[in-house]
Amino acid sequence: MSTETTQETTTVEQVDIDLDNILGTPGADSIMLPEDKKPSVFSKGDIDTSFLDKPDNSDESSSKPESSFEDVLKDVDPQDASLEPEQDDEPKKAPGRSKVAKDGTVELVKKLIDAGKIVPFDDDKPIDDYSLNDFEELLEANFQERENKIRESTPAEFFQSLPEELQVAAKYVADGGQDLKGLFKVLSHVEETFELDPAEPGHQERIVREYLSATNFGTPDEIEEEIDSWKDRGDLEAKANKFKPKLDAMQAKVVQQKLAQQEHMRQRQAQQAQMYMQNVYDTLKPGELNGIKLDRKTQELLYSGLIQPQYPSVSGRPTNLLGHLLEKYQYVEPNHGLIAEALWLLADPDSYKTKIREQGQKETVEKTARMLKTEEARKSSSSPVVEKEEVKQRTIKRNNNFFKR
Repeated sequence: MSTETTQETTTVEQVDIDLDNILGTPGADSIMLPEDKKPSVFSKGDIDTSFLDKPDNSDESSSKPESSFEDVLKDVDPQDASLEPEQDDEPKKAPGRSKVAKDGTVELVKKLIDAGKIVPFDDDKPIDDYSLNDFEELLEANFQERENKIRESTPAEFFQSLPEELQVAAKYVADGGQDLKGLFKVLSHVEETFELDPAEPGHQERIVREYLSATNFGTPDEIEEEIDSWKDRGDLEAKANKFKPKLDAMQAKVVQQKLAQQEHMRQRQAQQAQMYMQNVYDTLKPGELNGIKLDRKTQELLYSGLIQPQYPSVSGRPTNLLGHLLEKYQYVEPNHGLIAEALWLLADPDSYKTKIREQGQKETVEKTARMLKTEEARKSSSSPVVEKEEVKQRTIKRNNNFFKR
């Protein structure tokens, strides 16, 4: 038994990859250098100074140039149409802004207005006197109004397309309601009540029982006794047909009461919010806060930071700058020393301010003591200055003897 062994030969070639060429990175080989054979204006060569030895024949050279402009014109074929200037058959336009005929635009806009597709402006300017800017402004205003109508009508149409239960829930949430579990529980019970059929023997007893309970007929035992009595006499179906419309109206009233309650709470919240904004404005209006002067920039910062809920919150609802900073330094960028200081200020502002004043006074005293010590050390280290008494030099008079040799 023989075994054949096949050997595969793998050839490995070394390939140099030029990343600069692939990536388009300019390198040293991209720089163009001048050739040696072609001197440039910056190359230094031998300067011809032979013209200095020649006599001045500037007049002759100027009168007989080697190739004048007239000689060039002689070589040109006068019949060459390509060199002749192009003549435009169209009339030349007058300089300035070209006039645009507005008759067609005016007629079109008037037809659109008559058809109700464009709403004109409420001013007294006639359409015939409109400029191009006026027409552009009119069209932009109509487009914007149409977009606003679509934006406003879309939520209303979507709301109307929802089932009645979801419409109730949407209004409840829009008014600020949060007890969705309780709301859906009520809606579920109301829906079950609406689906009860007085013709069904199994529904008759429930209809009567719920109606008697809702009208406070009596205790549960008394209600059951009354139901058994009507059942024995065969009046239960008649009672169910009588009580069903009333029971439906009562259940609908329960839902409306819950929505009205939430609407009342929304109105109270709106009043409280308006009062809150007014109080903040009145507090910051004097430009002074607890004896501290406020500039305009600080006033705007505090006002907007207190009344504008423009920051996301961990609760899912937007919050103002105060709530945002409290969450930020508690969870996002923890700084519990700053949070504790803010809590101290909010809990006991008088004690906090007293401690701040004491700290300021202490720092002032320490600074003054350091300055006095520094001045005293400077004086003690310097040598005393000794004032020198002015000594008057003694002089004698010169003996002016002219006869002295």
